[in-house]
Amino acid sequence: MSARPQISTLPLIAGFGPDAVFAWRAGGAVSVRSFLAEVARVAAQLPARGQVINLCADRYRFAVGFAAALLRGQVSMLPPNHTPEMVAQLKREYPELYCLREADGAALEVDTVLYPQGEADERDDLPVPSIPAEQVAAYVFTSGSTGTPLPNRKTWGRLVLSAQGEAARLDLGATPGRAPYSLVGTVPPQHMYGFESTVLLPMQGGLAMHAGRPFYAADVAAALGSLPRPRALITTPVHLRALVEETGTLPPPDFLLCATAPLSDELARTAEARLQAPLYEIYGCTEAGQVASRRSTAGPQWQTLPGLVLRNDERGTWVSGGHVDGEILLGDVIELAAGQASGSATHFELRGRNADMINIAGKRTSLAHLNFHLTAIEGVRDGVFVLPESGDGHPEPRLAAIAVAPGMSTAQITRALRRRIDAVFLPRPFYLVESLPRNTTGKLTAAAVRELLAQCASKERQP
Repeated sequence: MSARPQISTLPLIAGFGPDAVFAWRAGGAVSVRSFLAEVARVAAQLPARGQVINLCADRYRFAVGFAAALLRGQVSMLPPNHTPEMVAQLKREYPELYCLREADGAALEVDTVLYPQGEADERDDLPVPSIPAEQVAAYVFTSGSTGTPLPNRKTWGRLVLSAQGEAARLDLGATPGRAPYSLVGTVPPQHMYGFESTVLLPMQGGLAMHAGRPFYAADVAAALGSLPRPRALITTPVHLRALVEETGTLPPPDFLLCATAPLSDELARTAEARLQAPLYEIYGCTEAGQVASRRSTAGPQWQTLPGLVLRNDERGTWVSGGHVDGEILLGDVIELAAGQASGSATHFELRGRNADMINIAGKRTSLAHLNFHLTAIEGVRDGVFVLPESGDGHPEPRLAAIAVAPGMSTAQITRALRRRIDAVFLPRPFYLVESLPRNTTGKLTAAAVRELLAQCASKERQP
């Protein structure tokens, strides 16, 4: 009888000793030993189901719930939102689905399990669990910013490779002779960026996560001030702008990481000068996960994470290798660096999303390019260009724009835009609002933008 093939496994956490700090909570430091005991305790009390939506807002409890689900062979579902409609849709597609949350909340059409109360029985001999590399750990859904959210399967092995690649590229992982970084995140752990950079990165890089999710600048300052140095801030352009505009004293972070939306050069330079820390960006997508990083103030060029390579063909740019399962077509217009051979390229520049490319009067640009110039105007806090659809579903070659610019008029902004972009791309109509309907990670979904545009148009027609 032939021997059964060995199934490779990977540790649940790496880079820690048993007494190392795994997380910082209001009550103080949580050791690795305490975390492993808590994972074992919660895993023993989870129901025997196939899929779970983890709604724990406390980042530490989210990590415990995710790890406990892994031990039970359950798949963590990470949809783009947790509206009753979205949860009901998932329940129809995955009948075994249940929800793990810390407290009762809005009614959802799915069985709910409250995070188990009680104290874990800490043991010195509790080993770090190993998880099969091929075990499906999560289904991550696209954001819906360009349409209907779609699921993407992530195995434990691919997630570990991604986290290890991020730690290596950003030089954040545990290193002999250097105190480990502590991470504060303004993004929820349920989002792909937050999941990768504030949960998986600490778990696989030997870093300590801050359990909270500060939103306002004062809360971010308090969270940073509660941590030892070195400390890193994982955030978004929207939150970063608010921090830069804050007049109070901010305990200095030692590292800044930004993602989820384009970051203007001006904001990057201002943030580094104001916060006195290097600022890096992550580029990626739900389908492939993290793809590349760059030092935002060093220039427009990106470098892929270890093991990832790019190739171009008539359909666009493909990424493969490293933590990417197979080969995935990216949704952006990418220009490979000069001298880089297609199929092995690791450096590139972004030119905008394929779905955002616009051709008006024979002139071509992208919505991302236009949004960049709109938000770069002094006094414009936020803004977005929109290509409305006609009644039969075909785009009309007439752009609209919505901006947040207190004290400014559309005429003032249009004059500034005229100096930055070709006149054929100037928006008509152009609306000013108090805020844009960004979600918790700073993204604007297609549906939210369409609804806001319709509301603005309706108000304009009112006598």
